[in-house]
Formats: sequence, C-alpha cells, structure tokens
Amino acid sequence: MNVGAPPVRPGKAGGVVLVLGATSGIMRAVAHELARHGHDLVLTGRDRAETETLAADLRIRYGVRTRARQLDALAFETHAREIEDCIDDAEGQLAGAVLGIGYLGEHARAQQDSLEARRIVDTNLTACITLLTPLANHLEANGRGFLCVLSSVAGDRGRQSNYVYGAAKAGLSAYLSGLRNRLHHSGVQVTTVLPGFVDTAMTYGKEGMFLVAPPERIARGIVRAVDRRRDVVYLPGFWRGIMLVIRSIPEALFKRLRL
Repeated sequence: MNVGAPPVRPGKAGGVVLVLGATSGIMRAVAHELARHGHDLVLTGRDRAETETLAADLRIRYGVRTRARQLDALAFETHAREIEDCIDDAEGQLAGAVLGIGYLGEHARAQQDSLEARRIVDTNLTACITLLTPLANHLEANGRGFLCVLSSVAGDRGRQSNYVYGAAKAGLSAYLSGLRNRLHHSGVQVTTVLPGFVDTAMTYGKEGMFLVAPPERIARGIVRAVDRRRDVVYLPGFWRGIMLVIRSIPEALFKRLRL
C-alpha cells in the first residue's frame, strides 16, 4: 500500500480523472474545468454518441487525452466490470473520480407510482453505491486518490415537494460519510458536494427554483473543494446557512409548512 504517496489534486495537472455522468449539465462543466487544468479524462455517459462528442471536444479544445465509455446507471450488474474497464483506460494513472449521476424525476408521479419512486432512489443512491464500491476498493489498495460525489441540499431535510429525491440524497450523504471514515485511514479523500439549485436541463421549467447558479460556478467550486481536500461543501456556499436554518425548524412547526 502506497500510503506515503502525495495526494494527486484535481486543480493541478497530473493523473487521470474519471468523470461519471459526464454529459449532465454540471458534470459537463466539471469535465471542462478538469481538462482546463490539464487532466486527462475518462468520461462515462448513458448516450455513447454524446459522450464521444464531449470527449473529442475536450481533446481538441484543451489538448488532453480523453476516453469515452457508455454506462447505464441502472444496469447494476455491469457496474463492477465497467469500473474495471475505466481503471484500465487510466493506464495506472487514476488520480480519482467525480460522480454526478442523478435523476430528479417527477415527484407528483412518484407519490402515486412506486416504480417512479424506485427509479429516483435507484439512480440517486443504489447506482452510486454500486459504482463507488469497486472504485473505493481500488483507491484504498493504492493508498491515494479522491472520490468526489454530488449529493444535494435536498437530502438535508425531507420536504413534501421532493421527499423521494431528498431521501435518496440523504442516504447517499450518509453513505459517503461512512466511506470517508473508512478511506481516511488509507489516504483517500472523499468529498461530498451539496449543490443548491443549478441551471441545467434537469431543473429547467421546474417550479420553486430560486438562487439558481450556473453550472460553471458549481464546477469551479467542485474542483476547488477536492483540491483543498474538503469533506463536505455546499455550493454555492450560502446554502450552508440556508440549510442550517431549515434543519433547525422544530418538526412540530416544520410539518405545517408547505415547502
């Protein structure tokens, strides 16, 4: 185990970064930010053609090496093999991974349709765990690296407007807390990112959006947070205060609110 090796930080050139869910609005911006800092990338996305187009654009625009792979978040039985192939693509230079797979879903439908509720939970929690497990084992064996995972402020407290999505993100945040506790002893950094509302296709047209941030701002914050080896970061930072207030409301009062 290479415990004494210095950490490879994404804000500095060197090492390959695996970007899981690379074609979403936030993760596309993250891929650009990492490439701008000189990182070679392995990109995964559900749509092969879109992922390959992104990889080609980054290769031309920033002069970095890129690999594109198709990955279905809900094909759990394939995840261990897909992660192994991604690690092979990194050719022994894997610095870490940023995972931003998510599905907001239709909450009104999820309240009535258990299959929609399951899809929300499976995408935002189960898929993340089945992808992170082989990655964590690999980095732990090497004694270095980082895992950065996008959770959400929605997981800080259940609200009637999105409690299924919030429950999945709460579970993901709890999982990452335990994983961070485990991997700290082998020199692997685990960073939990809690974004607020971000201007992406996933949130476009949704009601109740406020203080919406551009994905490029979130991407810069993600790379900076991992570079500084932060454990938990709210993006933009003012969401830490907002969620502190929301979490502090007594349940007897909170249940009467329409949030």
